[in-house]
Amino acid sequence: MVLKVSEILLLPKRKLIVSSLEINLNKVDNARRENTIFVLMVKESSGSAGGRGGGSGMRKIDRIFAFKITGNSDEQIYETEDPQVIEEFDIPYSAVAMDIVLESGISSVVQGVIDPDMVNGYLELIKKAT
Repeated sequence: MVLKVSEILLLPKRKLIVSSLEINLNKVDNARRENTIFVLMVKESSGSAGGRGGGSGMRKIDRIFAFKITGNSDEQIYETEDPQVIEEFDIPYSAVAMDIVLESGISSVVQGVIDPDMVNGYLELIKKAT
């Protein structure tokens, strides 16, 4: 099932976001700049809840989504739950609180990074996996 990026971002499950640009899904971008967004879903387990003391606990990823955003249009370009493929993706341990704007115009805070180099590395991984 193909999903919209806003649906994934609104899920109550913990996730890490890696994007090539700031995320504003409400903005009409006349320049039609593309943004690629990866959503790494964090497996729920003891020790990985929000109270990670000093960075302890594991961040294990159990699902990855990727979206290509162009203007006000988003396209799901990748999804996997394959543990062997997921293992190849670097986890952004430097993820911080990141403000995003959803399609509705509502601001939200997620954990993530803006890192075009990491996004390009992820794109190379999905080329190899498909």
